[in-house]
Amino acid sequence: MATAVLLLFAGALFGLVGVYQYLHPALPDVASIRDIQLQVPLRVYSRDGKLIAQFGEQRRIPLPYEAIPQQIIHAVLSAEDDSFFSHSGVDYPGLLRATARHLMSGEKSEGGSTITMQLTRGIFLSPEKSYRRKLLEIFLTLRIEQQFSKPEILTLYLNKMFLGQRAYGVGAAAEVYYGKSVDQLTLPEIAVIAGTFRLPSRDNPVASPELAKHRRAYVLRRMRENNFITAEEYAAALDAPVESKLHGPAVEVEAPYIAEMVRADMINRFGSKAYTAGYEVITTVDSRLQSAAVRAVRAALLEYDQRHGFRGPLGHVTLPASAREKEWAQLLDEFPDRGGLQPAVVLSVAEKEAVAWSRGHGRVNLPWTGLSWARAPLPDGSVGPALERAADVLSAGDVIYVAQERAGNWRMVQIPEAQGAFVAMDPQDGGVATLVGGFDYFGSNFNRAVQAKRQPGSSFKPFLYSAALENGFTAATVINDAPLVIDDPTLEASWRPQNNTREFGGPMRLREALVRSRNLVSIRILHALGPAYATKYIERFGFPENSLPRNLTLALGTAQVSPLEMASAYSVFANGGYRVEPYYVQRISTPEKSVVFEAEPRFVCRSCFDPVVPTAQGEAAVAPTASPEMPPTDETRWGGLSYLQEKMVAPQAISPQNSFLMTDIMSDVVRRGTAARAMQLKRNDLAGKTGTTNDRRDAWFCGFNSSLVGASWIGFDQERSLGPGEEGSRTALPMWIYFMGEALRGVPEQRRVAPPGIVTMRVSADSGLAAGSGEPGGIFETFMAGHLPAQGEGGDNGSSTNPNETRSEESLF
Repeated sequence: MATAVLLLFAGALFGLVGVYQYLHPALPDVASIRDIQLQVPLRVYSRDGKLIAQFGEQRRIPLPYEAIPQQIIHAVLSAEDDSFFSHSGVDYPGLLRATARHLMSGEKSEGGSTITMQLTRGIFLSPEKSYRRKLLEIFLTLRIEQQFSKPEILTLYLNKMFLGQRAYGVGAAAEVYYGKSVDQLTLPEIAVIAGTFRLPSRDNPVASPELAKHRRAYVLRRMRENNFITAEEYAAALDAPVESKLHGPAVEVEAPYIAEMVRADMINRFGSKAYTAGYEVITTVDSRLQSAAVRAVRAALLEYDQRHGFRGPLGHVTLPASAREKEWAQLLDEFPDRGGLQPAVVLSVAEKEAVAWSRGHGRVNLPWTGLSWARAPLPDGSVGPALERAADVLSAGDVIYVAQERAGNWRMVQIPEAQGAFVAMDPQDGGVATLVGGFDYFGSNFNRAVQAKRQPGSSFKPFLYSAALENGFTAATVINDAPLVIDDPTLEASWRPQNNTREFGGPMRLREALVRSRNLVSIRILHALGPAYATKYIERFGFPENSLPRNLTLALGTAQVSPLEMASAYSVFANGGYRVEPYYVQRISTPEKSVVFEAEPRFVCRSCFDPVVPTAQGEAAVAPTASPEMPPTDETRWGGLSYLQEKMVAPQAISPQNSFLMTDIMSDVVRRGTAARAMQLKRNDLAGKTGTTNDRRDAWFCGFNSSLVGASWIGFDQERSLGPGEEGSRTALPMWIYFMGEALRGVPEQRRVAPPGIVTMRVSADSGLAAGSGEPGGIFETFMAGHLPAQGEGGDNGSSTNPNETRSEESLF
């Protein structure tokens, strides 16, 4: 008997060796597992490491073994293979039972599959059911167990396996089903996820909560039997409801427009591999500033919209008798959230108030202050008579949008028909800190911050004035603000340009003309310079040649530009005269943290040529530049920054003196000109210019200090008038104020120090000529050396400002 058993065993062994030799050529190299590339989606982050977006068909969040909570490991082992850490990879008793079932029933089925065997099938083998494939599975499993540690095998299994609803691995499953990271999961949630490994498409909690509950009970029972949980934990988890819904990636920063820019850039760089190779992109976006920009754009658009009346409710539904929140929620299913606005159904209307219900906040009370704006819109952009009661515009069953004001009160709102865009960037290197391309990306993904080419109106004038200063004009040059009739061969007919006010100021100094945004002065300046010279000069600010018209309308801002281009151009003024290129991708790395791209922007480095040295009082003073007798060394040429290569230094577009003087004039625009409303920020380091185009089709404000430039725009996609009184100072400037109020909160003022070659002297307020020491009516003005008034002698250095009184501007939302 013993001999027969021995012979039988020997025969089986020789047979197994023979089968192995036969199948050996078909066995892949299991060492390739170390090089396996999990399909990991593209992720885009802010510069402070917060998730902006994720792109890719498969949702996967690879986790190292140390980051996987022990309770997840216990749950999966209990459900799938509780002897994983003790067996050799193959469950021989389980295989025998499966074979016996097949011999008795005649049906092939899976059985005896350990975690390693499941992983082997998932990586190397097809889903066919055959003895040959099963033998390949066994041999490959044994190889894997020989070459990899148990933690390595389990880590790959927990990261690779499909768990339903496009989720691969436990990290993605936690996010998809519960909107959490794995370390935030509760025991009932862990048991549900562990239960999906067997039949993920069927047993997941979204596809079938009931089946998921049964599977969860099995996992919990096995965990209790293995002493991984206590009897109390088991009972509590068993009674917990199965609650789950699909969650998107845990986006932390609302920046979908720049996320789409990154996605397109990555496809251009890497093709379709960009979606699966697990690239991580760090952008230049600042999460705090981006949130402030989103709020600013929406607040400014909502306020503009409410000045032009209520277009009516989204729809009307029938309120069932004795309805509750579940029924109200169903009534709102077809109405999506848009731009932070939530749909709500009106439950009741009183004399001066209404009550509505929204999914996110339940019952909300709408006081008269949140309803009384809703007057009838008129064709000319104005509104009808004031409302007398809430029933004039609302009735029970109406579906409207609601939003909460900063003060906490609720307000009826509507999705604006007008659109807006905002860009902020660092003028020292061109890094885009914020970018908002519209009110709501999911309502319209057209990126107005980059793709919209609109006329900038008077916000374009500083570039023309800069050209004038370079060509012999001064801030005190007197130019006549008087009517013009122009016969320009490039125009179809005689042109009679007007100021926005339809009034004329007569002779005025160039500074005052920009502060008061006088169109006729700008046209006279351009006529004196010549369009050819002016356009060539203005190209220094980064505008494409084909965007600039070659005629006198250029003086009124008829170029075709985007908000990003305007922010970039204004950076030249903000940084002292240097041209920086905007960029938004800081770094691209692989899942292994290998950097495949690092931005190399050109930096503004004034001290590279004119080093700045601290004085005894802590103020900055300009050190002398190297002379011909003393050639520059690394220390004198680069201001001590010997590591900075010359190719990394931004090129100079205009002189520091020109930049300083233009900024000084634009500071007056903020202090006492068309942008005086910005003085509510209570800062003296701000400068900028408003802009309004013909028929008020576009409203702009571009403003800055030395650390941040912001460009705001409001208009209609299909161009039409914004309506009476809607100019840059009223329409676009508030957006910039809301943003800068947050962006510069707690940031000390940054006083600019005049570069060498700047002279301040006393001039006549009427003639702009140098005033004698005893001449009455003199004022102080700033000049570039070599461009001084033609007559008289200079006076003492100094300054004089007289800011207008401004009203406080604070967003409602």
